[in-house]
This record gives sequence, C-alpha cells and structure tokens, in this order.
Amino acid sequence: MAVHKSVIKRHRQSLKRRARNQEIKSRVKTLIKKVRQSIDKKDYTTALTQLRVVNKALDGAANKGVLKHNTASRRMSRLARAVNLVSQAN
Repeated sequence: MAVHKSVIKRHRQSLKRRARNQEIKSRVKTLIKKVRQSIDKKDYTTALTQLRVVNKALDGAANKGVLKHNTASRRMSRLARAVNLVSQAN
C-alpha cells in the first residue's frame, strides 16, 4: 500500500466506519434476540414494546447505510408477523 497522506487518512476513516458499523449491527442483533425471546415466552406486550425499539434501530441502520433498506424492511416485517402470531395465540 502506498504511503500517502490521503491513503493514511482513508484507512483511518475506514477503521472508524467499520467500528461504527459493527457496533450498530451488534446492537440491532441484540435487540432482535430480545424480541425473539419475548415471542418464545408468549409475552405479547413486552414483544410489542421491544418491536418498536427494533424498528427504530433498523430504520437508523438502513439510513446510515449499515444495512440495505430491503434487508431492514424484511427483518421488520418478519418480526412484526411473529409478534402478531403471539397476539392471536392469546
């Protein structure tokens, strides 16, 4: 790799972006796991409140370019469907 000021700066920026993206992805995955756990426990009210938090996090990740918009929408849709199935079971 050439040692130019611009290359060094670009590398530094890529490391920062990579760290930010990993942090956001990890947070989203953790939130999704919490919703899935609530669904497994058949706890509709908790799952619904957590679903709202996940939707916001997924929207933010998609807007920042961490996730593609279709990926975020697909995950939101599948989680919402799963939560709705819990409400119908009760």
